[in-house]
Amino acid sequence: MEARTPDLSRLDTRRRKIYYRATHRGTHETDVLIGGFVAPRLEGMTEAELDALETVMDLPDADLADWLSGRRPVPPELNTPMMQQIMADATDPARLAAIRGGK
Repeated sequence: MEARTPDLSRLDTRRRKIYYRATHRGTHETDVLIGGFVAPRLEGMTEAELDALETVMDLPDADLADWLSGRRPVPPELNTPMMQQIMADATDPARLAAIRGGK
């Protein structure tokens, strides 16, 4: 799924805050991985999905970077459906090529 900036004027306060948190994580790697997952999906997420996303986003950046890059496995207790969706996006070959500047 191609990363794009959502129309922030159409988003409610919660979604705007989530978008900001997703794209300003503290490290460039997690900004790209989490922000790139959130941007194209945010407008269509349910409240339950937003709750699950916020739970993942509350985890430490260093751990998220390690898990999403495959340097370490995700602990079983944190391997939720939302984490699995983010992992699938982070390891998608087309997404990786786009991150690296390819097509």
